[in-house]
Amino acid sequence: MTDIKELLLSRIRDVADYPEPGVMFKDITPLLADPAAFTALTDALAEIAGNTGATKIVGLEARGFILGAPVAVRAGVGFIPVRKAGKLPGATLSQAYDLEYGSAEIEVHAEDLAAGDRVLVIDDVLATGGTAEASVQLIRRAGAEVAGLAVLMELGFLGGRARLEPTLAGAPLESLLTV
Repeated sequence: MTDIKELLLSRIRDVADYPEPGVMFKDITPLLADPAAFTALTDALAEIAGNTGATKIVGLEARGFILGAPVAVRAGVGFIPVRKAGKLPGATLSQAYDLEYGSAEIEVHAEDLAAGDRVLVIDDVLATGGTAEASVQLIRRAGAEVAGLAVLMELGFLGGRARLEPTLAGAPLESLLTV
C-alpha cells in the first residue's frame, strides 16, 4: 500500500491561496491525467467496494462522479450521482446541510436507491464532513444501507472523521491518504 500512496501523493498538486488566501488546495487533475495513477486509484477504491459488499456506488458532485463511476464499472455495481439541488430531472429525495457560512442541499433520484442496496459513498476529499454526512442521511432515508465511505484524501486537521463516525454508525470510513 505504501507504493500506491507514494504514487497518488506524487500526482496531487498543491495550489496555494486557492480558492481564497490562506487555503492550500489539493488539485487531483494531475492524478486523473496519469493513466497509471488513475488506474491504481480506481483499483484501490474498487477493492474497498468489494470488501464492503457494496451493490451500488454513490458519487458526490462533482469529483466523486469522476472517481466513483469507474469504480462502479470495475466493481460491477451500479453508479448513482448525488447532485446539488435542482440538477436532477426526475422525482428526487433531498437533504439539506449546514456549511461554514450558510447551507446547501443535495439530491438523488428517488428510484435509484432501495431497500436491499448496500451503498458505498465515494468522494475525492473528506474535509469537514458536511456533504458526506448529508449523503449518508439521504441514502438511509431512501431505505438503503450505508456500506461505508471511501475517499482519496482526508484532510485530518478539519475533523471530518470525528463528525462522521456517529453518523456512519459502524460503517467503515476508508481514506487512501491522510494529509
